[in-house]
Amino acid sequence: MDWELTRSLAITLGVGLLIGIQREWAEKRVAGIRTFPLIALFGFLCGLGSESYGPWLVPTGLGTIAALLYVVNRNSALLNPNGGLGITTEVAVLLMYLLGALIAVGQVTLAVVVTGIVAVLLHLKRGMHGFVARIGNEEFRALIRLILIGMIILPILPDRGFGPFAVWNPFRIWLIVVLIVGISLAAFVVRRLLSRRAGVLWGGLLGGLISSTAITISTSRESRRQPGTSVSAAVVVMIASTVSLARILVEIAVVAPSALAFAGPPLGALFVWMTLLSALIFFRSHRQLEAPSEKESPPGDLGASIVFALLYAGVLFGVAVVQQRFGDRTLFVVAGLSGLTDVDAITLSVAELMTDHDLDPGVGWRAILIAAAANLGFKGAVAAVMGSGKLAAQLALLFGLSIAGAAAIFFLWP
Repeated sequence: MDWELTRSLAITLGVGLLIGIQREWAEKRVAGIRTFPLIALFGFLCGLGSESYGPWLVPTGLGTIAALLYVVNRNSALLNPNGGLGITTEVAVLLMYLLGALIAVGQVTLAVVVTGIVAVLLHLKRGMHGFVARIGNEEFRALIRLILIGMIILPILPDRGFGPFAVWNPFRIWLIVVLIVGISLAAFVVRRLLSRRAGVLWGGLLGGLISSTAITISTSRESRRQPGTSVSAAVVVMIASTVSLARILVEIAVVAPSALAFAGPPLGALFVWMTLLSALIFFRSHRQLEAPSEKESPPGDLGASIVFALLYAGVLFGVAVVQQRFGDRTLFVVAGLSGLTDVDAITLSVAELMTDHDLDPGVGWRAILIAAAANLGFKGAVAAVMGSGKLAAQLALLFGLSIAGAAAIFFLWP
């Protein structure tokens, strides 16, 4: 028996044991730690034999397993009519057979990933049922709204440029709406599942990884509806803005590693400064974050998200006009305008120019720094217009100190 066959056989046995252990632990007697590996091996042998005896072998084996499950469940129902019926384990049995067959035909990675997903879904039964039990009518409508705009409307929009300079991409502009609504709903879920303080921390981290601008809009709207959330909103936005700066450094490291030697130290200094500010506001606000909050409603207003998307389209047009008219001669101006809506694009463009030696490194990292500072100013303006007065005041102080740090680095860094 060759090595590949031995390896596939061992993986088949492993995935069967994993699901079998979980089902045995859950006290499901239809199948357990012995039955699941046997079913996986049966699927593996059928998949292996299908190459020699024909493709009919796999569906025949699946039908045999389904018939056995029917007989077992029917006998159980006769012996215990009031026991109730559930098909989770039975579906897991059928999946296990198919996973064994997948491994036999070389789809090992897919089979392992699906096994992991199945194990997680089986293990999270109580948590998932408890979460669904806490979902009310408003929460469900918010989820359906996100599905409508993200899974129905977004895919049918054209992903290409229209209008002057071809800067208006319907797909990407509507994606801004989806991001704002999606992050708002995700932050709401995080706050519902975790303590308020932990929800604030994870909400900021999540927002910074996806879109700090989107989380700024969603938390600003929430602070205006519920002024008591202003402190937590300020903490979330500051953490998200700090994480977004770390994301910029990662993007440079991945796309243009050689540029990181020039851009990393000054941008890293700004990241450290903003991290200190984030830690200061987070720990100084612990009393407000631990205090019980008023009942929170799920995000539901699409109007403000659409207005911002239109503003985003307008800024894109302004950036295109400046670039078309002045080119790279006004790189700092272009960087400032681009940073209002998207720091990533100008970061990647400048990093590539630095790598190709088409741009002085000192000019390059300063352009990225300007874009990051402009983005902070833009988010501060958004909070002032859409959020509560308390949120606007706190972000004015935090962002003001952050921009002051960026200015000091811009002028004083050697």
